[in-house]
Amino acid sequence: MLKSLYLKLTLAFMVIAITTAALVAIFIRTTSENRLSQLVIDQQRNALVQSLSSYYAANGSWNGISSYWRQFQVQLFPTSQLQSKNPPNPNSQNEPGQHNPLNQFGLADASGKVLISVDPHAPDGTQLSPGAISAGTVIMVNGKRVGTVLVASQPPGFNQAETQFLNRTNQALFLAVLVALIAALIMGVILARTLTRPLRDLTKAAQSIAHGNLEQEVKVSSKDEIGQLATSFNSMSQEVARVNQLRKQMTADIAHDLRTPLTVIGGYVESMRDGVLSPTHERLSLIYTEIERLQSLVADLRMLSQVDAGELPLNPQPISPETLLNQSCALFQHHAQQHGVALMVKANPQLPNITVDEGRMMQVMDNLISNALRYTPQDGQIWLIAQKPQEEVELIVKDTGPGINPDDLPNIFDRFYRADKSRHSEASESGLGLAIVKALVEAQKGQVWAESSLGKGTSIVMKFSPATMVDVKPA
Repeated sequence: MLKSLYLKLTLAFMVIAITTAALVAIFIRTTSENRLSQLVIDQQRNALVQSLSSYYAANGSWNGISSYWRQFQVQLFPTSQLQSKNPPNPNSQNEPGQHNPLNQFGLADASGKVLISVDPHAPDGTQLSPGAISAGTVIMVNGKRVGTVLVASQPPGFNQAETQFLNRTNQALFLAVLVALIAALIMGVILARTLTRPLRDLTKAAQSIAHGNLEQEVKVSSKDEIGQLATSFNSMSQEVARVNQLRKQMTADIAHDLRTPLTVIGGYVESMRDGVLSPTHERLSLIYTEIERLQSLVADLRMLSQVDAGELPLNPQPISPETLLNQSCALFQHHAQQHGVALMVKANPQLPNITVDEGRMMQVMDNLISNALRYTPQDGQIWLIAQKPQEEVELIVKDTGPGINPDDLPNIFDRFYRADKSRHSEASESGLGLAIVKALVEAQKGQVWAESSLGKGTSIVMKFSPATMVDVKPA
């Protein structure tokens, strides 16, 4: 059994070439003799019709035509004369291997009476049927039909020259088939190698990925289906490598975020156990704060795992975008004033409702507004905007902060990703805020993305379909 695609393709090209060449050879071989025979008959019949027309025009009748029949053979077909010393009988059939053209033709007068027989069943003097007459070739003299040339039903044999022509044709056909097969073999090998080389490269790269070498790239040498496959493979390899790097970074970040509060808690508890520190209210409060931080981190990770598994409970209800933004603004207005930041709402009350889980959306707005307050300087502004530029409703949290570096912008929704690495250890920032935003928005059939320019602030845009156009089932 053939296991190599290279051999299968080569064999397939060979089979197709052999089949095609064989069919062409058989067709030409079976039709060449008939076509040559018909060509010879047509040429001889046309020459005979012209001679008989001249004979009738000169004599005014067919009287004496039998005597001149052999003379026509010698004059018109000298190369076809029999090699025998004895003159042949004009009315006799050809012997095997001989070729007497006039034995192939007969003659009838204008009334259809046979003058020179070509059919043993219709001897001289026989009156032909209208069908037999119409099958012959008309002889015209001065616009008047004077006779009919009859053709035998059996084709004549070939003379030596014609036989040599057929033999040479068969030899040329055999050589053409042989050359075609050799060319097909060469082209099959080249095409099979061309088609299988990128597949071998893809297989080798896939095996490398299976062994842990994730960053693999194969050369894209065409734009066909195989080239598209190679392009998709390269994209997949890059994404797998990126996700693997994020996974490693997330593991390290989780370990770091867990280690810091555990270290604080462990240090205080150990010191209190050894009597170095006394369990004061302030120290116990600090320990409890770190415990809350751990609980919050665990709760965030659990929620993200529920979103990934499609098990996050949701209670979607129609709500006005303006109402949602006003509630969020009211919750953070005092906090914004303490930071010296103006928090404002810009929403058209005529906007259609959106169907979302109000509690989850308040969590989304909590994360986004907290983020904006963290990065917006004093005297800055944060706008909560609701608009409907096209068919869908957009909720936007826009700040006047420093903006996000274009290199960091595509990654800000990744888990534990921090554009500002110096904020890694801040207790107030776990690196999961925007990841939670994206997870909750997409769980409610929405879309979210960021738009930012350095020095001009950042906008987080969420897009939802109007309430009448969504299909969100309550949990």
